[in-house]
Amino acid sequence: MAFRGPKVWLWRWRRNPLKRRADAVESWIVLGAWLITVLAGVLAGLTATRSVEHELAQERVDWKPVVALVTQNAPGAAPANSNSRTTGEPVWAKVRWTAVDGSSHTGQIRVPSGSGIGTPVTVWTDPQGHLVTKPATAAQAQLRAVMIGSLLGVGAAAVPFIGARALRGRLERRRMDQWDEEWARFGPLWGRKTG
Repeated sequence: MAFRGPKVWLWRWRRNPLKRRADAVESWIVLGAWLITVLAGVLAGLTATRSVEHELAQERVDWKPVVALVTQNAPGAAPANSNSRTTGEPVWAKVRWTAVDGSSHTGQIRVPSGSGIGTPVTVWTDPQGHLVTKPATAAQAQLRAVMIGSLLGVGAAAVPFIGARALRGRLERRRMDQWDEEWARFGPLWGRKTG
């Protein structure tokens, strides 16, 4: 491992007689790539977070609970206590409900096993009366929004980061090719004896 000495801040922009144009270009590429990477990640993440939070808040406003009635006997044993609503595993059964606009709808949802015809169950519907899942609570919505925003932010930041790494790799290959050419030109001169 080579000794590098003390860490020098902003070493890429310091004056040096051995510094080539490619070194200056690379230093600006590194700076630009980091700035774009951070900005792209933060902006994409915040935008996605706000968008998801807005959509989930809109769902909480638009989606309403409706009482539906089971239209066929659900498979499984009937509950031992008729007042008990907790039974075994939920099973799929057909239900019927009336939407806010007065139209009748049917669908399948999971109900307690053994539920009989006419058993009331709560379903969630959108403004058109279609079945939807229960909307996320404010805390769940915030967690989802942060997770989606973070993933999208990392994905957006990866694009300029990977692009800059590829460009730096190309500059490095070009620099090595130039060194090979210079070595081929001046290397044999070092082997000559003077005098």
